[in-house]
Amino acid sequence: MTAIKHALQRDIFTPNDERLLSIVNVCKAGKKKKNCFLCATVTTERPVQVNVVKVKKSDKGDFYKRQTAWILRDLAVVDAKDANKENPEFDLHFEKVYKWLASSIAEKNSFISCIWKLNQRYLRKKIEFVNVSSQLLEESVPSGENQSVAGGDEESLDEYQELNAREEQDIEIMMDGCEYAISNAEAFAEKLSSELQVLDGANIQSIMASEKQVNTLMQLLDEALKEVDEIEYKLSSYEEMLQSVKEQMDHISQSNDLIQLSNTNNVKLLEEIEFLVNYLDLSKGHIKALTDGDLSSSKGIEACTNAAEALLQCMNVALRPGHEELHAVRQQQQQFRDLREQFARRLTNHLNNVFVQQFTQTLTLYYRRASYHSVSGHDQSSSIAQHSIELTLPKHLPFHRDLLRYAKLMEWLKNTDREKYEGLNKNYVDYISRLYEREIKEFFEVAKIKMTGTSKEGKKFATLPRKESAVKQDIESLHGSSGKLTGSTSSLNKLSVQGSGNRRSQSSSLLDMGNMSASDLDVADRTKFDKIFEQVLSELEPLCLAEQDFISKFFKLQQSPALPGSVVQTDSNEVDGGYLSRPHNLLGDKFSVPSEKEETSIIRSMMIKVFRCIEPELNNLISLGDKIDSFNSLYMLVKMSHHVWTAENVDPASFLSTTLGNVLVTVKRNFDKCIWNQMKQMEDVKISKKSKVGILPFVRGFEEFAELAESIFRSAERRGDLDKAYTKLIRAVYNNVEKVANESQKTPRDVVMMENFHHIFSTLSRLKIACLETERREAKHKYTEHLQSYVIYSLGQPLEKLNHFFEGIEARVAQGIREEEVSYQLAFNKQELRKVIKEYPGKEVKKGLDNLYRKVDKHLCEEENLLQVMWHSMQDEFIRQYKHFEGLIARCYPGSGITMEFTIQDILEYFSSIAQSH
Repeated sequence: MTAIKHALQRDIFTPNDERLLSIVNVCKAGKKKKNCFLCATVTTERPVQVNVVKVKKSDKGDFYKRQTAWILRDLAVVDAKDANKENPEFDLHFEKVYKWLASSIAEKNSFISCIWKLNQRYLRKKIEFVNVSSQLLEESVPSGENQSVAGGDEESLDEYQELNAREEQDIEIMMDGCEYAISNAEAFAEKLSSELQVLDGANIQSIMASEKQVNTLMQLLDEALKEVDEIEYKLSSYEEMLQSVKEQMDHISQSNDLIQLSNTNNVKLLEEIEFLVNYLDLSKGHIKALTDGDLSSSKGIEACTNAAEALLQCMNVALRPGHEELHAVRQQQQQFRDLREQFARRLTNHLNNVFVQQFTQTLTLYYRRASYHSVSGHDQSSSIAQHSIELTLPKHLPFHRDLLRYAKLMEWLKNTDREKYEGLNKNYVDYISRLYEREIKEFFEVAKIKMTGTSKEGKKFATLPRKESAVKQDIESLHGSSGKLTGSTSSLNKLSVQGSGNRRSQSSSLLDMGNMSASDLDVADRTKFDKIFEQVLSELEPLCLAEQDFISKFFKLQQSPALPGSVVQTDSNEVDGGYLSRPHNLLGDKFSVPSEKEETSIIRSMMIKVFRCIEPELNNLISLGDKIDSFNSLYMLVKMSHHVWTAENVDPASFLSTTLGNVLVTVKRNFDKCIWNQMKQMEDVKISKKSKVGILPFVRGFEEFAELAESIFRSAERRGDLDKAYTKLIRAVYNNVEKVANESQKTPRDVVMMENFHHIFSTLSRLKIACLETERREAKHKYTEHLQSYVIYSLGQPLEKLNHFFEGIEARVAQGIREEEVSYQLAFNKQELRKVIKEYPGKEVKKGLDNLYRKVDKHLCEEENLLQVMWHSMQDEFIRQYKHFEGLIARCYPGSGITMEFTIQDILEYFSSIAQSH
């Protein structure tokens, strides 16, 4: 190994100004063994750089080459695998882990020891050594013993240290004094040896001469020791004297500590007393307000509110540990609880009385009005008619304004006594729901009477006035458990509308619209229905929003915002069996505050119970409107969609938005049912076999339906529903027009198709309905196609023999005979052509055209006014055939001079004179 080390130093490291300090023969662990050497080197130039170099024997020859080098500074960990057992494996952690297997344990230990020394000297112990034996690293000693490192490798580290300037100078002086040293080294060595002996003798004599001085120094030391003994004796006496003083000072210090501790305790006690007095003391004024305060006046309510907040603040004070053990504190807390119970009971009773009083006043006014009309001989229908000049709902703003004065007290009750708070909530919902039910039902009765008119039939559906004894019964029921108000209200669910004059008794259809004039369509009735329905929705919307806003403010319930377009359905039973039915006790038990989502659910549940009659009444009104006229569903769809859109913009999760959304579903179903009925009636249409068809009723009905729908949906938000209905209707119209045309016996199929599709095309072009643009082009195509078909069919072959003659010529040409040779055929010579032409003089042609005009006039209807269009098309077709014949004569009989006995000008004159004569 020594020879290899010298060889590596000479061949690899000396040329690079490096010194080889340690070497180990290794191979990579776990792979095919290929030996190499790991070398620890340092550079000879400053600053010194320490490297770990991998050297490998070349494959081409017996020499070594440098393969890889790592800077020792990059080495993070040296892992010897096992500190207790001998193991040739070790790892070096550079940028990645390199696993090595040493050829011998000694080489491994020597290499790791060298790395450790280099780490100590140059890297300031940066490298971490893991699983390395402590014996191997035992040379890690303080700087005073740092020379021990010099054993072995230290000499090699300092072997080639260069001389400093002074050493060089001394050597030069010595060499100048002994010039012969270079030529005679032995003589130079003997001289140096003799001079060294002289110096040693001089040193011995100097030591012997200083013996007296040493004795004198020893005497001085003895005297100094005696002085030290005397000083120690004096210090001991002083310490004994100070011992008593120390004990007294310790006693004084203990006394001061006790005094300071007492003062600290007094200060803390004062703080605790001040805390209890300041935070657990309720003023007499507040106590009086809670026990005897006036809950009717504004000043009394304000005083009670301040007192209740002060009481709540006292009860919510966070007591410190040990306070609850004090008798005075427990007594004060009990007083607070008693005041809370007493005031909560007073507040609950007062608000219940306010609810009952408001409901009683409203019922009394209602029954007084009913009794007045009963005594004066009016039935209720006339009473309702008198009060229905303006279709309005009573406003509850004054009642809400009075109750909102108690909003802060309701919040206090919510935070202190959940059971009473929920009881008030339930009572309010019970009372106000009865009030709203009566007002809303009366409101809808008025709306139904206004829709159906004041005919005799309407009277039998009006409600009869109740006796005054019913007032007492209803008012007494308010003081019961929460019974329901009972009262008879009229129902128009089974009404069959029987109008006078031109009023229809059945729902409208496209067939009916097609058979009626504009005056028969009851445009005024539809407009009146639209206004009434809009008024109903406009009255309900602010009523529901105002009540929901009041409930949120009065009962202190937060409404969490919902995503637009979300529809929330809530069961009305949530009010009785949901969150509100669970009692909570504050300040005594753990109280869970409901989240915003739960409070929003509570508001929705209350609104459902308060306005439980709105959705059924709206559905009844929608059913009535549908029975009066099925096309009222168009008006209702537009109005309801608009109000749903408005409600969702205000609050997507509100009761109004949810309820109107549910009703909108019903309206949409009625609209779809109306469209389905129109399609069904088209399929069931029957035509007369003895009269011409003309424009079909459902085609004209579709025109008027489209005009009506476009006027209604001009600025509607829900245009998509109408577009879908248009598509279904127009498809049904097209299919049934073709069906009727196929079944028609009196009128030709092409005429039925042409006239009706022309009418449809004109309607769609005039109304410009975007979603039916494809159907409009289709109608135009069908109209043009059947017009041309009818022209060809009707015109036929007006010059029949001449047609047969020329068909024969065309057949010969098709067989391969040249056109100019056709005249040589016996059957098609010039004499035969002249004979056929003479049979069709101009007078005969005009007579045939006149008969054709009369025939077409019988087929076409006057409504669509297509006769002139048809006659002009026939003229063009006749001229086309004439030109075709002239062309064949010119090509097949060139130079013969044969022509028709009438000209194109004669044809134009024939068609014009026939049209003018009729």
